[in-house]
Amino acid sequence: MTDLSFDGRVAIITGAGNGVGRSHALDLARRGALVVVNDIGAAVDGSGRSAGPAQAVVDEIEAAGGAAIANTDSVATPEGGAAIVAAAIDSFGRVDIVVNNAGILRDASFAKLTFEQLEAVLDVHLRGAFHVTKPAWTHMRAQSYGRIVNTASGSGLFGNFGQSNYGAAKMGLVGMTRVLAIEGAKANITVNAIAPIARTRMTESYIDEDKAMAPELISPIVTYLSHESCSVSGQIYHVGGGKVARAFIGVTEGITSPDLSAEMVADSIEKIDDTGAFEIR
Repeated sequence: MTDLSFDGRVAIITGAGNGVGRSHALDLARRGALVVVNDIGAAVDGSGRSAGPAQAVVDEIEAAGGAAIANTDSVATPEGGAAIVAAAIDSFGRVDIVVNNAGILRDASFAKLTFEQLEAVLDVHLRGAFHVTKPAWTHMRAQSYGRIVNTASGSGLFGNFGQSNYGAAKMGLVGMTRVLAIEGAKANITVNAIAPIARTRMTESYIDEDKAMAPELISPIVTYLSHESCSVSGQIYHVGGGKVARAFIGVTEGITSPDLSAEMVADSIEKIDDTGAFEIR
């Protein structure tokens, strides 16, 4: 088994001050990557601000012999995204890897969901990934190399009560992943998504403390997808508790008729829904 090293590669990891993001930062740094540890130091709902979490992870990396800088710009604005990428260029001269991990929660049932709760979640998860990836994309295309990993969620793929805003943002990231994988192919830029489940600040209310659900068990797939040897692109991986599995989009065999009608659909819905035969897209 060949060790995956990242000597000289520069990685931006958003939301890296705690939990899964911290784990990604530590693993990539341990393998030689130069890391921009981005985190505004907010609470789970996005309120508050502190430079402490990002700097604490940098201190861990440096204590272990690695190299990293702390960054507290917000992914929620175009200016913040540009500043995060500029920090990588100014400090390390390039950007090779972007792991879009920053996130907040504003859970509410759809009946009670407010526009502000929707916008806040979209700003960090979906628009936040766009704000960081867009300026990084320019550098990656110029150097004909890049690795991007987006953090989706089972809430987007499968649904979860009280998370219509979060699920919409996360499924939006799947769509962006699929499109950028196509657009980045000629420039040797791979783009993939993960749907992780681990015990972190965001999930501790419903995931009991369990070593099998540690954030560190998410990072191996991110490290692999971030490596230069990985040619996989446009894929989604469901990961947690030590398991990694591909999630995919498929289309059933369905029915075809030049005389298609609503009545025909009603009569054939079981065949339309039958997953016995399908095409992976």
